Amino acid sequence: MSNIKTHKGRIGILTGGGDVPGLNPAIRAITIRATREGYEVIGIRRGWAGLVDVIREPKADNSENYTILTEELVNKVGRTGGTFLHTSRTRPSHVPLTRIPEHLRDKYKDEQNDLTDEVIKNLEFLGIDYLIPIGGDDTLSYGVRLHKEGIKVIAMPKTMDNDVPGTDYCIGFSTCVTRTIELTHSLRTSAGSHERFLVIEVFGRYAGFTALLPTMAGAANRCVIPEYKFDMERLTELLSEDRYKNPSKYSVVIVSEGAMIEGEEMIFENSEKDMFGHKKLGGIGDEISRRLKALSPKYNNGRHINVINQRLGYLVRSGNPDAIDSIVPMAFGNLALDLILDGVSGRLVTLKNGRYDNEHLEVVTSFKKVVDVEKYYNTDRLRPFYKSFESKPLFIMASD
Repeated sequence: MSNIKTHKGRIGILTGGGDVPGLNPAIRAITIRATREGYEVIGIRRGWAGLVDVIREPKADNSENYTILTEELVNKVGRTGGTFLHTSRTRPSHVPLTRIPEHLRDKYKDEQNDLTDEVIKNLEFLGIDYLIPIGGDDTLSYGVRLHKEGIKVIAMPKTMDNDVPGTDYCIGFSTCVTRTIELTHSLRTSAGSHERFLVIEVFGRYAGFTALLPTMAGAANRCVIPEYKFDMERLTELLSEDRYKNPSKYSVVIVSEGAMIEGEEMIFENSEKDMFGHKKLGGIGDEISRRLKALSPKYNNGRHINVINQRLGYLVRSGNPDAIDSIVPMAFGNLALDLILDGVSGRLVTLKNGRYDNEHLEVVTSFKKVVDVEKYYNTDRLRPFYKSFESKPLFIMASD
């Protein structure tokens, strides 16, 4: 593909990391506004992987790596969930030898390779003037790297965990909370019918927002989060009390996948790591369920209490976006275009204290955004804690 630009230039969009509802509305908003302002828009396929795999030859088939976006195309998918551009957890600065594109294998032969130079050359080859990555702190941290290399980047925060620093809200969070509440309430019928404990495991590696908010909304009696290592005996005691007080004789706990039992570490499905060094989490709900049943006779006159154990997993990130995850991506997309039209780059579009804004892009690597336990989590009662809602943002603890 030759480097031919339209009157105002060319904008590239990519989505990285996990899929969430709201990505397609964001792509739609950017594309429609950009094309009407005189830009051409390219959708990079499979996140950063598409920019790694581009073959810089005019006649090369790069259809798997990018596509030209039009208003007609994005209107068809703009109301749907997931990302039609596809996604990956590729990290161009840490590409393993087994993942090096065939046309670059003679050049890169280390076990781990930094392909940033190739990405920059590919952006130039594609004629991209501004790049808009949509993702969580992993995806956007590489956007920071490109910004420091001189690439014009406008970033958009996306993650169900809502843990990108610098913004109160990340695309996908509202739908995740909505689904968690709905699914937990649905599972209550079985828990009540059999008089059991109900253990719900949700996403949340380092931040407990996805467990804390549904519990605050009444979906569960208790929750355990990554920010505080909990005592298993205490959790069993509290859930047993909740069950005894409930006329239907059941109780519910929501468990973040990154939650840890006191004296122990995170539980992983296996030892395999992605390019960002993360092992796949999963299994803390199973372990809590097993121990709840084993400890329950102590608080139930010597009789075991059975457990319903459900990992919500991809159910909370699939399907169409809710109202907030349809509106916020639209606003974020237009914010990004406002910045581009002003000739600004190196920014993260944000939602802070109920108002749309933007922040220095470097904020995404400046600190970890987690629940302020002292303010919002009762460590004795293992549930949300709050003193006042006055002047708090929509999602309560999201601004800290």
